[in-house]
Amino acid sequence: MTCDDARLLVHAYLDDELDAAQSADMARHLQDCAACAASYGIHERLRKALAQPGLYHRAPDALRERWIAAQPTARPAPPTSSRPRRMPLAYAMAAGFAGALLLTSPAWITALRQRSAEDGNPVVAEAVSSHVRSLQAHHLTDVVSTDQHTVKPWFEGKLDFSPRVKDLAGEGFPLIGGRLDAIGGRSVAALIYKRHLHVINLYQWPTDSTTTAQPEVQRHGYTVIRWTADGMRYVAISDVSAGDLKQFVLAFRNDAGTSP
Repeated sequence: MTCDDARLLVHAYLDDELDAAQSADMARHLQDCAACAASYGIHERLRKALAQPGLYHRAPDALRERWIAAQPTARPAPPTSSRPRRMPLAYAMAAGFAGALLLTSPAWITALRQRSAEDGNPVVAEAVSSHVRSLQAHHLTDVVSTDQHTVKPWFEGKLDFSPRVKDLAGEGFPLIGGRLDAIGGRSVAALIYKRHLHVINLYQWPTDSTTTAQPEVQRHGYTVIRWTADGMRYVAISDVSAGDLKQFVLAFRNDAGTSP
């Protein structure tokens, strides 16, 4: 484990959210690295300090009474008119929250898959639904690491092929981890990169196809770019701008030794 990995995982380690292997790696790293151990100690003390009950105080009854007395009295309802009524802020916020839940619900993911399938490409449909599903809590990564030499070996024994894993931090697309996924009825490798605050999912699996590139498509606010190279099929998807995703694909393909 590197110091970059430790900084990325320290909060999950404090909250006991890592699996046994990652927890053991983190513990060993903290024993060997004084800088990371010091940073961990600061986070741990801050976490304990913020949990102290003495930080929280109940407002005095007198203050509560003054606050209640200062509230305006209810006004009579205005007469009904033909003007459209504005949605109260609380209702608007509730509607937005419900919309957010809907966007990450299994029903919505199924709807995305069905609609994309109707557009004529099941691979695009499954990539879109998988990308949306990955953005839910605890679905993005199975292995968290910025080191390609940690992510690539993690897939060994889990797939019948060895995925290509590239470090593109120098091009502005840092690697943050990987996970197992499924597209087209088979297991695939999903590599996760970031572009500022945006997530890029790059799926790959072996193929016999000789098609080198396929048209870029837009689905439900996401850009999907597909290509094949050296017996592997790739699908990149994100909500970054189409130009940024093309830049990512170009960087990955050039680094992989293939022409765009």
